[in-house]
Amino acid sequence: MFPSYTVQLDDEAATVSLGERLAVVLHPGLTLFLYGELGAGKTTLARGILRGLGHHDKVRSPTYNLVEIYKLSELYLYHFDFYRFNDPLEWEEAGFREYFNRKSICLVEWPEKAGEFLHTADLKIQINYSETKRIAELKAETGAGKQCLSLWQKQIAE
Repeated sequence: MFPSYTVQLDDEAATVSLGERLAVVLHPGLTLFLYGELGAGKTTLARGILRGLGHHDKVRSPTYNLVEIYKLSELYLYHFDFYRFNDPLEWEEAGFREYFNRKSICLVEWPEKAGEFLHTADLKIQINYSETKRIAELKAETGAGKQCLSLWQKQIAE
C-alpha cells in the first residue's frame, strides 16, 4: 500500500508553496499526474515546483502548445496539458513518448485524456475545491513516488 497525504491550500500562495516544497524531493525519472477541474490550481502547483527547482521566469500554461519545456541545469522538466485531446491516440501521434525518460521530470495535467498510452505516474496529485479553499491529495503510485512522499513528509515535519 502506498501512502497518501492531504494538504489544505488556503490560497494561491499556499499552492505555490506546496510545489516549492515538493520540488526539493523530486528527481529525474519521475512522472507526476495533476488532476483537478479547470481553475483548480494545477498550473499554479507546476509553477511552484519550477520555482523550487530554480526557475524564476514566467511559467506558461501548456494548454495550447501541449508541452512547455524547461531546462534547469542538467535537468529537463516537461509540463504537459492534454486538456484539448479528443482521442488518446493524439498522445501517441504527438511523439511525446521520448520525453518520459530517466533524465527528465514530467508534470502532466489532464493525463486521463491520453488514456492507456501513459505509463503509471509516480505521484498523483488531485486538487479539489472545498468551500473557499482547495484540498490537494498527494498519492504515491510507485516505489519512487513512495520515497518522494516519505522525504517530503520528513521535510514538512522538521
